[in-house]
Amino acid sequence: MKEILNFIQHYAMQVNKPVFAACTLLMGLMIWVNFHNKADDLISNSHSKAAHFYYRYFIFLAAFALPWCFYYFFEGKNYFKYTLVSVLVITSPAIFSWKIAMDTGLRICEDFLCNEYWNHIIYWPARLIVLTGILFVLWISFYRNESFFGLTTKNLACRQAGFKWKPYLLLLLVMVPLIAAASTQKDFLSIYPKMQNVSGFLETISNSWFYKLLFELSYGSDFISIELFFRGFLVLAFVKFAGKDAILPMACFYCTIHFGKPLGECISSYFGGILLGIVVYHTRSIYGGLVVHLGIAWLMELGGYVGDILSTK
Repeated sequence: MKEILNFIQHYAMQVNKPVFAACTLLMGLMIWVNFHNKADDLISNSHSKAAHFYYRYFIFLAAFALPWCFYYFFEGKNYFKYTLVSVLVITSPAIFSWKIAMDTGLRICEDFLCNEYWNHIIYWPARLIVLTGILFVLWISFYRNESFFGLTTKNLACRQAGFKWKPYLLLLLVMVPLIAAASTQKDFLSIYPKMQNVSGFLETISNSWFYKLLFELSYGSDFISIELFFRGFLVLAFVKFAGKDAILPMACFYCTIHFGKPLGECISSYFGGILLGIVVYHTRSIYGGLVVHLGIAWLMELGGYVGDILSTK
């Protein structure tokens, strides 16, 4: 834990304060516009996959590209002089927009509830496979002499092999009372647990525990793709050009994918993205962030499940 606190202190001392302020104001404005106008609901309910893609793309592009521009405005750093940086800044939002908008719906069962369940099971792993494939092509083309975007247990901060679990488990422990408090809120319970989306099917079968476990494992796979993309790709692919400056653009982009979540979760995702970015920047490994992110996700599922039970009493 002391190691992570040192990472944060080091970053806080070195980060450009005007750039940080500009990024924070940008995200505050985007969050306000989104929640005030319920923009994410309008986008999610779009019947056109193309419209869904383009709406997401322009939101993600604004959140990701503008922070890079801030470095030029406030520090005179022109990272766009690197061709690969310019290409990745433009294409990265498109990759994630496609991940969200792509259609993986299949007719697996004749029964509607059964079909809905299995399509949920397919949804997250299918996107993980597609995203990993795209990132693999980029890695083999430009980064093959490095680890595959942070999939390594070698902690460069300590210059030794071996992954340390304890600091990240302590971070999860800190999150428990916060998640417990959130689990009493209506906006939280309207979204969590995610399993409520397939509750109709689960009520019709015996041995539902197996299908619940399968659902949670499938849901968990989404956080592998998120950590690989945001911390592994959006930080480590840019580090050799921008160093620690890669963290803020990633955190802004990361915040926008939470626009459909409860307001508190959306706001905290910006600062959480910075924290996880700092850890990845120093360690060059995404495993710590993956432990924290998966742990929080499943704790929120548990919190939503318990909160829902208590709210009905």
